[in-house]
Amino acid sequence: MFRYRIPCIYLIVLLAFTQTANCQQKVLTLKEAIQTALNNYGTIKAKANYINAAKANVKENQREALPDFNISAQHDYGTVNSQFGPLSGYRGGAVASSGPALANQNWNAAFGSLYLANVNWDFFSFGKAREKVKVAQSILNQNQADLVQEQFQHEVRVATAYLNLLAAQQIRAEQQKNLDRAIQITSVVVVRAKNGLNAGVDSSLANADVSGAKIALTNALDFEQTQANQLAQYMGIDPQNFTLDSLFISSVPKVINGQSSIKIEDIPILKFYQSRINYSDALAKYFKTFTWPTFSLFSIFQGRGSGFDNSYGAANMNGYTQNYFTGADPTRANYLVGVGVTWNIASPFRVHQQVEAQKYNSLGLKNEYDLVSQSLRNQMALSETRIQNALKNYREAPVGVKAASDAYLQKSVLYKNGLTTIVDLTTALYTLNRAETDRDIAYNNVWQALLYKAASTGDFGLFINEF
Repeated sequence: MFRYRIPCIYLIVLLAFTQTANCQQKVLTLKEAIQTALNNYGTIKAKANYINAAKANVKENQREALPDFNISAQHDYGTVNSQFGPLSGYRGGAVASSGPALANQNWNAAFGSLYLANVNWDFFSFGKAREKVKVAQSILNQNQADLVQEQFQHEVRVATAYLNLLAAQQIRAEQQKNLDRAIQITSVVVVRAKNGLNAGVDSSLANADVSGAKIALTNALDFEQTQANQLAQYMGIDPQNFTLDSLFISSVPKVINGQSSIKIEDIPILKFYQSRINYSDALAKYFKTFTWPTFSLFSIFQGRGSGFDNSYGAANMNGYTQNYFTGADPTRANYLVGVGVTWNIASPFRVHQQVEAQKYNSLGLKNEYDLVSQSLRNQMALSETRIQNALKNYREAPVGVKAASDAYLQKSVLYKNGLTTIVDLTTALYTLNRAETDRDIAYNNVWQALLYKAASTGDFGLFINEF
């Protein structure tokens, strides 16, 4: 029998270890929550795809500078009746039939062919192609800056939701403790009232306190569920019950007054606003290139075949063949090489206003940049004040809890011995509950103040490096 006990003990130990490991795996750390959110959040995915689209757009604009090279071939079958007289093609209605001018209509038909190669290259346009590429590149830079600032803001949002949920869980726990105390008091009151040691109204007051504690607990649960839903939404996952890291309720940041190494102009939101200005400036430069002409190089090579012989005409109406291969075989060739210039002399008058409008857009974007910059400076100053105030409350909260706890214990003992009223006891209970709640909020507010500083300085490392 002893031989079979050892494997059973091993099995029990193994099961206990597995259960402990599973419990540990359920704890959601802040870093895990942030990473999950960055991987799943729809807005971040969308902005990443916008970057891919902008990259493709840059490549497309770079290749627009390449020369156009067109080739075409056609094989036809038809007549070549012609006549002297003017001809104007209206909406593409002209037919390119050419032949001798004959006295009468005939229906002699043969095969013909046309082969064409055409090259067009705008080899010089005063930087128009180059500036267009710069515009596309500025769009890419803007989308990249937009993604970076969205990721930064989402990190802050997730961290805020995480801390809010942790505070909600602590408030719910305090309300549960408050309900347990109220129930305990009620049981004492009922016993004393039945024994005639206290008035019957005391039990009514105690029951009212229990009812109030239950309502407070329900409200706390509702608030906790709301915060859990918010965190799940930011993480891009289904709502669930989260077990969070207890570090935020057991300690405060080690480095609370650290200074950011990021310059204010490098804060993600300001870099995004600067990228908008850069795009507007690049667009103004691109518009300005339309005031100048475009120089083009073009060349054409043509091959042509016909089933009509060179003797075909009024004297020889039989000088043609309906053999397909004769008509498809090119017997004549021509080429053309040239340089051209195109300049709409009215463009400078139109483009000038376009450039002016874009410059005003740039000034407007610069005004928005300055507004955000000033707001961030104010937030930086405020963040230092918030940290100092949060630390004061953090140091003061344990004092309040100790005093409230001593007062509740004293009133509880006095009431059990008939030396005080139920009103004094419930007042002490309320004071203790409020002090414990203030303590939990004070711990959480220190982390919230540090997070606010990280958000205002654009340096999330001030907050996340504490873990």
